[in-house]
Amino acid sequence: MYGPSGRSHVGNFVLQAKGSNLLTKPYLRSGGVGDGNQLAAALALGADGVNCGTRFCATQECSWPDSYQQRMIEAQETDTVLMLRRLKNTSRVFQNKVAEEVQQMESSKGQDFQFSNVAHLVNGKRGRQAGQDGDADGGIWMAGQVIGLIHSIPTCQEVINDMVKEAEETIQIRLASMVVVPRSRL
Repeated sequence: MYGPSGRSHVGNFVLQAKGSNLLTKPYLRSGGVGDGNQLAAALALGADGVNCGTRFCATQECSWPDSYQQRMIEAQETDTVLMLRRLKNTSRVFQNKVAEEVQQMESSKGQDFQFSNVAHLVNGKRGRQAGQDGDADGGIWMAGQVIGLIHSIPTCQEVINDMVKEAEETIQIRLASMVVVPRSRL
């Protein structure tokens, strides 16, 4: 199945419900998960857990430069872009100067767009150099829309503890309060 950054425009809410109906083995929900409410929603829709990528890139243990992490804190959920879609190799990345260059090239070339048009912008060497230099605009770096939910740089343990606590509160308090118990007719 392909989600929003795949080849279709089917959202994760629909994909997860479909996955719950079709899959017979345990599965993890990936993409856009950064807090306990989303964990609770994933569990409610049938997932057995979640996979968090971007959220753990904004932790004290992550080796990403401080400049990248600071940009994540300042970002909104709309500060990512999908690139290389025409090549069926879609990636969601942080919207920085290089990502905008790639988007412009992809748009201007249209159907004639080829990877060679942007290889010099997205190659690993350039990205590694940008990371070493702490230059958040110097290369492409992956980031999901969950950046709009990131407001601090905690430890990994704090992320997990907060996520589990929030999920438990969501399930035990918010969701439990919505269950209507039938009244006895006696």
